[in-house]
Formats: sequence, structure tokens, C-alpha cells
Amino acid sequence: MPATPLEVIQRQLAAYNAKDIDALLATYAMDAEQYTLHGERLAKGHEDMRASFLTRFAEPDLHARLLSRTVLGQIVVDLELITRNFPEGPGTFEMLCVYEVKDGLIQKVSFATGEKRLN
Repeated sequence: MPATPLEVIQRQLAAYNAKDIDALLATYAMDAEQYTLHGERLAKGHEDMRASFLTRFAEPDLHARLLSRTVLGQIVVDLELITRNFPEGPGTFEMLCVYEVKDGLIQKVSFATGEKRLN
């Protein structure tokens, strides 16, 4: 029996924070797509996502803190506070993540990002 959408997204968040690329990609369908909300495609498939995530995982302070979560059927919407190492220094921004889960895997996700705040 496939995992519930809530379980899949929680595993994805834990893998992201652990910087475990294989566990993270295991939550995504092989042909999954990532987009800006209502906009351009950022990545398609594990190869694109692996490169993108590994670049991000190189940041020592990278962390996503869940602020709120809504589950509606196969859709999970997370509001997260992301800690990053920007060229100008460490900081944070809020990110809205809209996940579509089918058969226990993330099929599509769209991201909306808030204003960057330096520490």
C-alpha cells in the first residue's frame, strides 16, 4: 500500500534537512517536475533535481522549518522557513510548497518564495 501524501511529504522534508539526496529523490516520481508557482519549470526528473539539490546541500546552514501544513486529498501545501547561506551572508525566507502526490510519490511541486532576510 503506498504511503499517504502526508507521510511522503514528511519523509521528503526529513531527507532535505538531513541532506540525504537518495532518500529525498526516493519521494519523487522519476519524471517529477518542479515549478515556480504559476510559472517556469525549474527541474524535470531525478537527474535535474539531483544537481539542484546537491548544489543547495553544499550550504552548511541549509534547513527548512515547517511553519504550517495543509492536506487536501493528494495535495499537500507546506509553508516553510528556509535558512540559507546567500552570497551576502546567512539569512532566511519563507517558501510556499504545493505538492501533488500520486501512488506514494511526488509528481509535481510548485514553489513561491518570500523576501530574503539577512541575519
